[in-house]
Amino acid sequence: MNTSSLLMQLNQLDDNHIKQLQPSFGNLPGTSHADGGYRLRRYSVVHVFNGGVEKLPPRPFMQTSDINEFQGDVARTFEDIESETVQKPGFHAMCRTFRDVYQLSDDNDIEIHQIRIQADNQSVQVAPEGVHQDGFDHIAIVSIGRDNIEGGDFQVFSHKTSAPLFSLPLEPGQMAALDDRTLWHYAEPITPVDNQKPGTMDVFVLTATRK
Repeated sequence: MNTSSLLMQLNQLDDNHIKQLQPSFGNLPGTSHADGGYRLRRYSVVHVFNGGVEKLPPRPFMQTSDINEFQGDVARTFEDIESETVQKPGFHAMCRTFRDVYQLSDDNDIEIHQIRIQADNQSVQVAPEGVHQDGFDHIAIVSIGRDNIEGGDFQVFSHKTSAPLFSLPLEPGQMAALDDRTLWHYAEPITPVDNQKPGTMDVFVLTATRK
């Protein structure tokens, strides 16, 4: 595979693997960051190899302001992804799929955000930074669950100000992997279908800079 020509790939993960991971999103903490009240999150850095996943020591997450106009130049700390989650076969399969799509080495850092966006009774932003790049070589968005929401369509752009190349609601199990140096992305806001109960959107976001 010539990774330099692979701009985007849509993969479908195993349903049983997704079901293994869904309960862990019920235990995500809020944070004191600007979006911490409605984007609950854990964050870890891992190495991925055929025999499993090795979680590296915790570190802050930071993007420069030219990449993230919403929360750039801020060192954000998050609680680690729980070890029980990291040990799930579904987590291993997700990480290996990302590694293999871009032919990353076993010692290549892969940063993983486990995120729940929750809309209690109104529309909320999934991507408050707008159409953006994340500042890596490769990224992937993995849909794990959608409950009582409409919207949240994942969109990919050739440039920040262009019309979207495509837009679709990622269904649970779908992984959209893309070249973060070439393409831009965004996710539309979500709104609860039934305002009497919260709506949630659960995703993993994986990023890597090639060694």
